[in-house]
Amino acid sequence: MRNKLVITLTTVYGSRQYTVNQIAKYVLLVFLILSAISFFVSNTLLVVTTDDLSELEEDHQVLSENYELIVGSQQLYVEELKELSLSLSTIKTERDKLEEENIRIGELNTSFNNSLDGLEALLGLEPSDEIDPLKAEQLTIEANKRLFFLHSIPNGVPIQAIRITDKYGSRFHPVRKKRVMHHGIDFKANRGTPVYATADGVVEYAAFNKSFGKLIKVQHNFGFKTYFAHLDALKVKTGDLVSKGQLIGLSGNTGMSTGPHLHYEIRHMYTAIDPEPFLSWDITNFDSLFTKVKGVKWASLKEMYPLNLHNQPLQ
Repeated sequence: MRNKLVITLTTVYGSRQYTVNQIAKYVLLVFLILSAISFFVSNTLLVVTTDDLSELEEDHQVLSENYELIVGSQQLYVEELKELSLSLSTIKTERDKLEEENIRIGELNTSFNNSLDGLEALLGLEPSDEIDPLKAEQLTIEANKRLFFLHSIPNGVPIQAIRITDKYGSRFHPVRKKRVMHHGIDFKANRGTPVYATADGVVEYAAFNKSFGKLIKVQHNFGFKTYFAHLDALKVKTGDLVSKGQLIGLSGNTGMSTGPHLHYEIRHMYTAIDPEPFLSWDITNFDSLFTKVKGVKWASLKEMYPLNLHNQPLQ
């Protein structure tokens, strides 16, 4: 018979004896009960924790979506602010342009009025209190009419001369040694000085002449013709069209001449007339020529195109 280990527990109620096997069974039973309780508690906590984590994940997803929405809204706001800034910048630029344009228009109006005032003074007219569109049109027509005349009829000096040595009229001829009619004006000038056309026209003659030497004749409107004599060189040919102020030759000492100069004549319908009133004739003293120069039927020119485009006199 084997020996058994017996444990005796004594209390106020008495004493009890337990063997090792019994104690082991009780401990195992307690362990199993505790394990079962722990299992159920753990599962319960796990379920609760899982639910909490699921809720947290859902909350996190919602927060993420809200964050993305906020970020997207902020980006949209930033883009809208940029567009608004560009729009404001464009508006400011346009406003500045409009202000500059208004200033420029004001300056142009002032300049235009000043120009018209200056045009009135240039035309020798009394200044107007106010320039209206009709007045401006009349001034423009008058200026164009005068410019048309000044390009059609010889005017101004043909050469930058040293001085005038002989005028139009009777004189003692230095070569023929007798008094003869001098049909032009002699301008003393160094050889090779430029000679210019005094009106638009066509070259009728550009060659050598026994008396005039190298000679240019230019036909102009309204029956006028100019002669440029004793030239050193010809810069145009017969048949060439020339404009007022164009270089046509160089002064010289050819033909019946005693020194370098330019002999200049103005003729109307083949009749020589005194060139002197034409030398100083311009837009500022326009009407003076028609009273100084006799023998030309100036009145008939008023009926010719384009001078009859506007027949109302300036007020």
